[in-house]
Amino acid sequence: MSATDGGSTDREHYEAVVVGCGPGGAAAAARLAEHGVETLVLERGVEAGSKNVSGGLIYAEDSAPYTIDDLFEGFREAAAERPITDYRIHNIAGDKVKTYDLTDLHEHDTDWCDAVLRREMDSWLQRRVHEKTSETGGGVLTNVRVNGLLREGGEIVGVTCDELDPIEADLIVAADGVNSELAREAGLMDWEEPDEWFQSVKAVVDMDPEAVNHRFGVDDDEGIAHLFSGDLFKGVRGGGFLYTNAESLSIGTVFHLDSLVAERAEPHELLDALLTHPVMAHWIGDGYDEREYAAKLVPDSKKVAHREPYRDRLVLVGDAAGQMQAQGPIIKGMNHAVTAGALAADAFAITRGNADPEAAGRRYAKLLEDSGTMAKLRPKQYELARTVGERETVTNVVDRVLESPIGSLALGNPVADRVLERAYNSPFLVSMLPDTRTGYTTLPTVIGEKRGKSIRWKNDAEPPSLEERIGELTYDTDVGNPHIELLDESTEASGAAVYACPVSAEEFGGGCYRTERVKTNGDEETLVSLDTQPCVECGTCAIVADTAWEHPRGGKGVEYREG
Repeated sequence: MSATDGGSTDREHYEAVVVGCGPGGAAAAARLAEHGVETLVLERGVEAGSKNVSGGLIYAEDSAPYTIDDLFEGFREAAAERPITDYRIHNIAGDKVKTYDLTDLHEHDTDWCDAVLRREMDSWLQRRVHEKTSETGGGVLTNVRVNGLLREGGEIVGVTCDELDPIEADLIVAADGVNSELAREAGLMDWEEPDEWFQSVKAVVDMDPEAVNHRFGVDDDEGIAHLFSGDLFKGVRGGGFLYTNAESLSIGTVFHLDSLVAERAEPHELLDALLTHPVMAHWIGDGYDEREYAAKLVPDSKKVAHREPYRDRLVLVGDAAGQMQAQGPIIKGMNHAVTAGALAADAFAITRGNADPEAAGRRYAKLLEDSGTMAKLRPKQYELARTVGERETVTNVVDRVLESPIGSLALGNPVADRVLERAYNSPFLVSMLPDTRTGYTTLPTVIGEKRGKSIRWKNDAEPPSLEERIGELTYDTDVGNPHIELLDESTEASGAAVYACPVSAEEFGGGCYRTERVKTNGDEETLVSLDTQPCVECGTCAIVADTAWEHPRGGKGVEYREG
């Protein structure tokens, strides 16, 4: 929603308003405060992190101009789970698994990397941000949903909120996540193409710290990241992950949304396929205890990271600007959000007082380029590779060769094994990987078949049903104010939501989306219906169905305890 005003001087005004207190918003606010800028942070959750989900690993890159511990002293000790010191990928074909060590890739340009849980991390950041911004006349307000941009004469001058009167600002930082309503309203981002997005679902699994150390062969100050690809995901392009936390595991999947829809795959079933695979038996052990089920969309930065993420006084940072680097086994997002937030603050400080409303935005875009951030998010080698590599005819030919006796012979020799491990550890080669089934499904499956060893371990894990998972989530339902409207009930327009929504399924009637047989004038047809109560606010249905989608009001809807 936009608000237009003729120039009232009664509105509250801040030099800067930051929308969202995740890593990007926190970095922007902290850096603005360091520059002496009066900064108000508006967070729609009951506290920061209650609406956020990540895999999640946060990196500190050697080449980055800012890292989270640069801005927040004591971050790693107070807000992170475990350092990630080992990184491996498992190529799976049935019960056969071939593992490669990806530590060289993981350590490339890396000062450190920690596993995090967003509720713990973001709430800690919120407290530090409030301390910093209070010193310059601002602060953090929670339970506030920013619902639109305030305009005067067509120019963005502030924000409007459900819970507060309009607020003017010289700078508006949209750090409101992948489902940014401000980015869409400004015309900077859209939800039109499923192939520009990933969907991730995750289970946080309870585990005693001693069990984590013993089962993964690590000490208290060590951790490991495991990635999974191959035939266990029903041909959907993407893969799985397992990260060790201090007292839990983060286990999840990440898939290209267009592939998820094309294969009519149900996200919770793909997650369960990973959880119950024999490769997980030793790590999960007996007594599987799932703390929380969560989901989110992930932008594919190669395709959507905005090169000019600004409009008037508005700048976008983090997922709101598409700044999520998901390139094969390279999965980095929060670190880029931190860099972007801090650079946006610097850009405003440099141009402070400039009458041109887009001065800060232009400087911010230049800083993103000059710092090398955009080169990481949108690698040129991918642009070149996709022109040929993502043609269906090319994919079909490559897949046929890999699956032929020639391909089997080529991949089955020791030289190929060494070449493959080097290729997996090459940042350059990984960043140019085409988004096709070859890299995500065909090649890992053939590697597993030809080079893998059979795993006979029995996995006794019994993940909760979808109904049980929804039942364990915390909701504050905004009765009478649904945040999603289904515009077209036909299966042609909205049927994909029934299986792509992570809290819906074709044989389950208790989620957000379901189909119903309805008689109209003697004719029977199948229609899609919607119940927003179980919604986890991932935004999937905004892309795969015909909906009008917005966030719930401040403090309403799902509340994540882990994230």
